[in-house]
Amino acid sequence: MEVGGEVKNNAPSSFQLQQPPTPAEPLRKIILVAAIAAGVQFGWALQLSLLTPYVQLLGIPHAWAAFIWLCGPISGLLVQPIVGYYSDNCTSRFGRRRPFITAGAGLVAVAVFLIGFAADLGHAAGDSLGKGPKPRAIAVFVVGFWILDVANNMLQGPCRAFLADLSGGNARKMSTANALFSFFMAVGNVLGYAAGSYTSLYKIFPFSKTEACDLYCANLKSCFFISIALLLTMTVLALTIVRETAPAAAPEQTAVAKKGKIPVFGELFGALKDLPRTMWILLLVTCLNWVAWFPFLLFDTDWMGREVYGGEVGTKLYDHGVRAGALGLMINSIVLGLASLGVQFLARRPRRVKKLWGAVNFLLAICLAMTVLITKLAERGRPASGATAPPAVGIKVGALALFAVLGIPLAVTYSIPFALASIFSSNSGSGQGLSLGVLNLAIVIPQMVVSVASGPWDELFGGGNLPAFVVGAIAAAVSGILSLVMLPSPPDDVAAAKAMTVGGFH
Repeated sequence: MEVGGEVKNNAPSSFQLQQPPTPAEPLRKIILVAAIAAGVQFGWALQLSLLTPYVQLLGIPHAWAAFIWLCGPISGLLVQPIVGYYSDNCTSRFGRRRPFITAGAGLVAVAVFLIGFAADLGHAAGDSLGKGPKPRAIAVFVVGFWILDVANNMLQGPCRAFLADLSGGNARKMSTANALFSFFMAVGNVLGYAAGSYTSLYKIFPFSKTEACDLYCANLKSCFFISIALLLTMTVLALTIVRETAPAAAPEQTAVAKKGKIPVFGELFGALKDLPRTMWILLLVTCLNWVAWFPFLLFDTDWMGREVYGGEVGTKLYDHGVRAGALGLMINSIVLGLASLGVQFLARRPRRVKKLWGAVNFLLAICLAMTVLITKLAERGRPASGATAPPAVGIKVGALALFAVLGIPLAVTYSIPFALASIFSSNSGSGQGLSLGVLNLAIVIPQMVVSVASGPWDELFGGGNLPAFVVGAIAAAVSGILSLVMLPSPPDDVAAAKAMTVGGFH
């Protein structure tokens, strides 16, 4: 139901099954739950920085790699809405969100064990020790990788919904909670990239080096040990100190429970059908935003190695460019963390939020367009003789500065859309978990489209990464325009509190 509208007597839609909001909790509890993001993102950073060489070490064919990396958006498409729905309707005495967060953390530990020990388990099952493909190790790795992506999606949705619950319907606290979640994601990124770049980490865990697992493999395994320890520590601390009040089942939930099943996909499609206009606009802006982001997130280090450094895959020049891109990601993560704290200051008035999002989308568009300029300058500076040489210092600095500046719009992307979804869903009588799962559709569907289409699109224009970046720049500009023109401003705290009493279903 729209804010201020007439209360209808018919049964609420699937997008309107929501428990009464609890009073806002102290900020320290919100910080503890948000800190779980550091453990989750530590593992993601390890995936981005270490798993591609590990995949080649196991002998996975290049043609299979794209299907493996599609797991993330596919699991996000299915898992987050399902987990969001069940967490909205969970009546466990441990709370709605905590059981799912616990299960997700446990699955991450299992998945990381499978990935780290894939070579050892494959060798024990009969794989050879040579450089050829290791089919049994590949099978263990693929299973572990899919479990890891599913578990990460199980964690992130309920964590964000838990933060919304702890905010008690307060729009400003929701914004603060999501900004803190973004900040701890940046902390996890920095820690993950730092661990991945340290080549002697395996010495802390000497047992990690085995006959089937060389120094690189042992280092990866050691990084994952630290990842498990960080995630489990943050999760246990948060879920031990921050308690949930066991929710009373709504009449609609009790009726569904008596039938013995909960039609998850029916509720998801019902949620899409019954979305208020504000949520549809938010989904559109988010979708275009991720059409802009995902090509760069996929190919940023490849762009540094191929276009900026001018190297071919497998050459030292390309490897130097990839390492420079990894340094750019480290700088990006530091700026992301600082900017995440600044987002709360800049968006301290809820009605300024959409202006901030629109502004940083234009900044994103400019940065993506600048990749063309940096590439052209790098090409002009290469020796005419055809000799390979790294780009000039000014080109390197410009590229790294681009990575740094992109940390600002990335901080907004990781926080404001989720805060707006929490605010809009609260005002329309929506379940936090299901609404955040629906928002995730606007993130993963563009990722799937970009993953499948970016390669043929780039080849259509002669190869390279620039065609996808140009499309991203256009999408970012359109997203910025729609954010400023069509996206409604969230209500202030007084209006939001009043809206909580209108629907009748809280």
